[in-house]
Amino acid sequence: MSLADRAFAALQFLLPLHALSRAMHALMRTRVVWLKNLLIRGFLLFYRVDLDETPVANPLAYPTFNAFFTRGLKPQVRPIAADPAALVSPVDGVVSQFGPLDGDRIVQAKGRSYSALELLGGDEDTARRYRGGDFLCIYLAPHNYHRIHMPVDGRLLRTVYVPGDLFSVNSATARVVPNLFARNERVVCEFESDAGHVAVVLIGALFVGSIETVWAGEVNPPPRKRQAPLILTDGDGSEYPRGQEMGRFNMGSTVVILSEPDRLQWRDELSPGSAVRYGEALASIVST
Repeated sequence: MSLADRAFAALQFLLPLHALSRAMHALMRTRVVWLKNLLIRGFLLFYRVDLDETPVANPLAYPTFNAFFTRGLKPQVRPIAADPAALVSPVDGVVSQFGPLDGDRIVQAKGRSYSALELLGGDEDTARRYRGGDFLCIYLAPHNYHRIHMPVDGRLLRTVYVPGDLFSVNSATARVVPNLFARNERVVCEFESDAGHVAVVLIGALFVGSIETVWAGEVNPPPRKRQAPLILTDGDGSEYPRGQEMGRFNMGSTVVILSEPDRLQWRDELSPGSAVRYGEALASIVST
C-alpha cells in the first residue's frame, strides 16, 4: 500500500463521517433549482455519464441531484442473461474480489480479509450457511448506474440493518482499513433461491448514509449511533425475479454476494478488476 493510501485512510479516521453523510443527504435532495443544476453540471464535468441510456434526455430535468444520481435505464438497455441457471450481476461496476471463502474468511484486498460472521452482523446461524461457500464483491464508482437488482430468482427471508462506520469503499481504502466491509454500515438481504441461500449485502460508504430497498424503503441511520443490528423484515416470503430492482444506493458504494458451498461455477473470464454490467451472467448455478 502506498503513502497516499495511508494518508487518505488516516484523514477518514479524523473526519466526522456520519455528520458529513447527513449533510450530503440533505444537499443531494435540494430543490433549489440553481443549486441542483450546479451540482449536476459539476458532476458531469468530472465524470463520464452515458446519458443515452437514461429515459430522461435532459439531466437538468431531474427534480434533485439524488434523482439524477439514481436515474433509471431505458428498457432493454441491460438485457438479462438468457440462461435461467445464471447468476447475474446485480449492478454496473467493477469486481473487487470474488471466489471461495477460506472457511469463514472473505478476501478484501491483498493481505486483508474479514469474516462472514462480522459482515452479517454477528448472526452465527446465518453465517454458518455460507462457511466454505463463495463470495463476490462489486464496487460502484460515482459514474455508474446506481440501482441494484436481483442476481437470482429469490424469496426474501429477512432484511437487517447493521450499524457501523462510513469509510470510503474505494480500492485505496480497502488496501488500508481492516475489515472495511464488515465495519461500515450495511443492509443484509437474505434470499432462498435455486442456488440455495444467497445473501446480498449492500455496503454503505462515505456520503452513503442512505440505502433503499423496494420492500423496506429508505434505510437511514438513526441520529445517534446505534450499536445493535436492526431487523427490518423477517419471514417476508415475497418473491423477486432475477433482474428485478431490489434497491438503490443514494451515492456510490459496494455490493457483496454470499452463496452456500458448491452452488456456483464462476465464469472463466471473470477476474478482479473486471468491469461488469447489470444483467450480465457472472456464474452458473450448480444443481444439487
